[in-house]
Parts: sequence; C-alpha cells; structure tokens
Amino acid sequence: MKLLKARLITINFLEFAVWGAYLTSLGAYLAGIGLAGKIGWFYAIQGIVSLFMPGLIGIIADRWIQAQKALSLCHLLAGLFMGAAGLYAFSSGQPDFAVLFSLYTVSVAFFMPTIGLTNSTAYSAMTAAGLDTVKDYPPIRVFGTIGFIVTMLFVNFTGFQNTAAQLLTSAVLSLVTALYALTLPKCPVSGKGESRSIVDALGLRAFTLFRQRKMAIFFIFSMFLGVSLQITNGFANPFIQAFGKLPEYAGTWGVDNANALISLSQMSEALCILLIPFFMKRFGIKGVMLIAMFAWVLRFGLFGLGNPTMPGVILFILSMIVYGVAFDFFNVSGSLYVDRQTPPAQRSSAQGLFMIMTNGIGATIGTLGAQAIIDRNVLARPEGVAQIDGWHESWLIFASYALVVAILFWIFFRDNEHQSQTLQEKDRILNDPEGMTV
Repeated sequence: MKLLKARLITINFLEFAVWGAYLTSLGAYLAGIGLAGKIGWFYAIQGIVSLFMPGLIGIIADRWIQAQKALSLCHLLAGLFMGAAGLYAFSSGQPDFAVLFSLYTVSVAFFMPTIGLTNSTAYSAMTAAGLDTVKDYPPIRVFGTIGFIVTMLFVNFTGFQNTAAQLLTSAVLSLVTALYALTLPKCPVSGKGESRSIVDALGLRAFTLFRQRKMAIFFIFSMFLGVSLQITNGFANPFIQAFGKLPEYAGTWGVDNANALISLSQMSEALCILLIPFFMKRFGIKGVMLIAMFAWVLRFGLFGLGNPTMPGVILFILSMIVYGVAFDFFNVSGSLYVDRQTPPAQRSSAQGLFMIMTNGIGATIGTLGAQAIIDRNVLARPEGVAQIDGWHESWLIFASYALVVAILFWIFFRDNEHQSQTLQEKDRILNDPEGMTV
C-alpha cells in the first residue's frame, strides 16, 4: 500500500513539474520578446485543445489503450514538441510568432489530456487497492503542487523565467514522465471483448450526463468558473514585473523575483488540498465550489489593490494565499465529484468532459477575454503609471465577474446527495447518540 502511494506521489510530482516550468512565467518571456499582445493566445490554446484532446484521449483510454500507456505516449509527444519550441526560440533569438506558437500548440495538445489521465490512473489503482479516493487521493495530489512549486522556483532563481530555457526544462521533465508512466499499475480497458454500439465505442456516453439536471448545471458552472483559471497564470508575472518601470518599485525583490512571489500561490494550494476531504464531507460540492468562487473574487480583487512594496505587497501575499482555496476547492473537488457521479466505464471520458468545460471552453473564453481587456486598459496606454492603473482596473473587472458567477451558482445548483447524506447522519446521531452501533 505504501509503495502504491509512493508511485502515485511520484507521477503527480512529475506531472505538474512539467507544467510549473513555464505556466506562470511564459507571459513574462513573451512580453520580453515583443509578444505581449499574444500572451492570451498562448494560454487560450490550452483551452482550445482541451475542447477535444482530453475527451478523445480519455475515450481511447476507456476503450482501447490502458490509461498509463496513453499517459506515457502523450508525455513523449508533448516533450518532443516542447523541446523543439525551446530550441527554435533559442536559435532564432527573436522567434516568429507563427512558428513558435505552432510548435507550442502541438506540445500542449498532447499535454492537456495527461492531467485527466493522471487522475484516472490514480483512481483506478487506488480503487483496486481498496483505498478511498476522496480521503486518500488529496494527500497524494498535494505532491503535484509541490512539483509545480519546485520547477517554478528553479526557473525563477536560474533566470529562466525570462528566457526560452523554461520550455526546454519542461520538455526534459515531460520525457522523464513518459518513461515513469510505463511503470505504473495497469488500468483496465472497459471495452475489451464487449459488443458495443457506436455511441459506446466512441465513449460518447459521458455526454449523456447532461441529461441529469444536476450534472448539466455542474458542468455549465464548471465552464463559467474555468474562465478564471488561467488569467493569473498568464498575466500575474508580467503585471508584477511592470512595476519595475516605475522608479519607486524598480529593483524590489517582488519585481525581480515575480515567479518566486507567485509560487506562494502554489504553496497555499499544497496546504489547501489537505482540507478538501473535510470540506467535501461537511459542506458538499455546492459549498466547496461556492467557497472557491468567492476565493477567486478575493484573488483578483487583492491584485487590483496591491503593489510590490509595503504595505501593498501584503495584499499580493494575501492574494497568493487565497489562490490555494480558489484553485483546489474547484479543480480537485470537482474531479472527485465527477468520479463519484459516473460509472467506472465512463470515468476517463467524464474526466475528459470536465476538462473540456473547465480548461477547454472556460479557459479559452477567459484568457482571450482577459487579453482583450488588458489590450484596452494596459497595452493601449503609455508605460508607467497609466499602465499600472490599467492593470488595477483589469483585475477589478475580473473580480466582478467571479462574484456574479458565485451568486448565480448559489441560486441554481442543488446538491441533493449531500443533503441526503446530511439528513442520514443526523438520523444516525438521533437514533444512536452514543455511537454504539457498528
């Protein structure tokens, strides 16, 4: 049992270390090579490929190829193309947007499905070993966040956050992950030997979840909340570094080490993951997602009010801390909820559908919308105070959006399962106040 957990810890560490090498620093690199107006596209493409790649690969993992083998193949291809992107950027000096973006896009297309595949592989192995995924998976998943933090700090203190070396770092880690994935426990392929309809063969049963009103509302609001997911990843680093153009902020630790400052967000995430089992059982999916939504309001709002020096930097730090709640309580809890609400044969497909709604449609709309707002409020203004004011206005717009989504979710979503479990628990306590029944 301990060996299994150690193996799952390792794959989670590597999975998110690959992403951490560039996700929060790519925007600063792009701004430095004159592609500030294209940052949104580099993050939106993650959403665009998530519209079909996680679902497609998830279907294949459900029906024809073991999930751990699909995970390995995806990382192999992602690593090769990310390496090509990094080498091209270095060799050209001033890379052409079309070439760099194309190589990056293919890499991301194969990387995005690996998040859902990592979850599916872990859930399958844990279920086969008799472990409770709700209780036992979050402490394992926390090491994914640790891996993300390690590579964030690595690219920060090596100076890679402002160069294409971050892409090469990600490529190497992806190739290592591809090899390690082959050592993971085998996942069953549900479709083998069965006579299936075309719908079953293509894994489209996962989309029938929309027939359930509760699940349809859950997936729709997952999309709405997914709008927020990539905004700070793409724009927080260039925002903080923009303060360096003002004399009073130039040379401050936060400006020079923006990625390290942002890493506080992931440190908070690592701690907040451990709270998920309690909050899921105590408040249910609706309560947990509401907490996440209001945390996004604070995440953006505090950015809109802070700066890299005292006392404004305290607001930045608070924004980093609240990010753990905003991200974990939505992403991890949502993934666990989908796993519990779907039959085993559809779980990889359902995880792919969850990715489509969040990191697909939601993230695409969010990053392109954020880029449009920043183009108008920031890039259209002269450098200096005017741009900083524009940044603050933009963050407050994002906070207002998150607040509206939270209110609408509170009105429309019903978690009847949690209400039923709560009533059963109350009945148990009333009928057995001393806890004598086993």
